[in-house]
Amino acid sequence: MSEHWTRRGFLVASGGALAIGSAGCLGNTPGDESSAPSDWDIDQELSVETVEQYNSPGCSCCEGYAEYLQENVTGSVSDTVPEDITALKRELGVPQALQSCHTVTVGEYVIEGHVPVAAISRLLEESPSIDGIALPGMPTGSPGMGGQKQGKLTVRAFTDGTSGDVFAEF
Repeated sequence: MSEHWTRRGFLVASGGALAIGSAGCLGNTPGDESSAPSDWDIDQELSVETVEQYNSPGCSCCEGYAEYLQENVTGSVSDTVPEDITALKRELGVPQALQSCHTVTVGEYVIEGHVPVAAISRLLEESPSIDGIALPGMPTGSPGMGGQKQGKLTVRAFTDGTSGDVFAEF
């Protein structure tokens, strides 16, 4: 039996997929007090010269994460929307399974998603031979996201476009 899509059916399905995919970004308020879970040391300062953040277009949690970085980083924090965020992630070697809505570069490292500053500080202090770290998806209660943290959040290491070991858990 051949499946035939009407234009209306296609638009309804596409709209539903877009709404579901955008729900994580649109469902929170940047700067929401609950976006900083109490068991993370959010007052920890990260002292670096430059942090560059690349955002998905129209994503409010990207704005929330940029605010989190500006509050916790001593140094310059840039916040831009590239023409093709997916191509940028590919170019930087972020594995598809670890992708989130925004990508950050600090020195030689790539940080993907809502990674707490404590993990970034550890990354820079230990200087492991990896390309970066990622907190995949848009977990509730992580920096830049609203709500309460549900269980452990696992930050993974990656290199050469491949997901690696657990880097940290919060």
